[in-house]
Amino acid sequence: MPWVPTIGTDDVSAVLAQVDGILLTGGEDVDPAFFAEAPHPTHEPAEPGRDAFEIDLVRRALTQNVPVLAICRGLQVLNVACGGSLVQDIPSEPGPHEPHSLYPPPTRLAHEVRVSAGSRLAALLPPGASEAQLPVNSRHHQAARVVGEGLSVTAVAPDGVIEALEAPGQPFCVAVQWHPESFHVTGEFDWLFRGFIAACTRR
Repeated sequence: MPWVPTIGTDDVSAVLAQVDGILLTGGEDVDPAFFAEAPHPTHEPAEPGRDAFEIDLVRRALTQNVPVLAICRGLQVLNVACGGSLVQDIPSEPGPHEPHSLYPPPTRLAHEVRVSAGSRLAALLPPGASEAQLPVNSRHHQAARVVGEGLSVTAVAPDGVIEALEAPGQPFCVAVQWHPESFHVTGEFDWLFRGFIAACTRR
């Protein structure tokens, strides 16, 4: 499966013709203009053109049943692409919050999430993993607020922040707010990448 850079690439159809799956990675904030809001003072813009490209990419991927795995910003891009909105700055929201931006090191565990029983995410969990208490790392200040059309919430933090989304109508569309790639050496989240690769292989 080739790696295709998003920056400097403007032909979404050509990209989709080359791949068996889309991995949306982390990065800076999605422009709130895409969900009809003014930017929060903490807004950190992404590279020029990245937001529009990735939103178009994921929309077309979903229409073509291309497997999607979305991580951190990727979850936010997916949600906005499906018509949802974002919490632009968790620390500015009312109420106590879990530590959602806690590092270094990148593998530092921040809190647990509760995974929804019966979800694809739950089905991917390895034997012995707890749906009720799955420890994750965390380094984000934004999150999904209004959930986009066709998406379901499949994991939440103890403070109610949405930690995972998926599209039940898709062959594979899973999004997580934490950073499973940070554990590439120790393999705690290899099960998530194996599930994605299996979906890409089936395609």
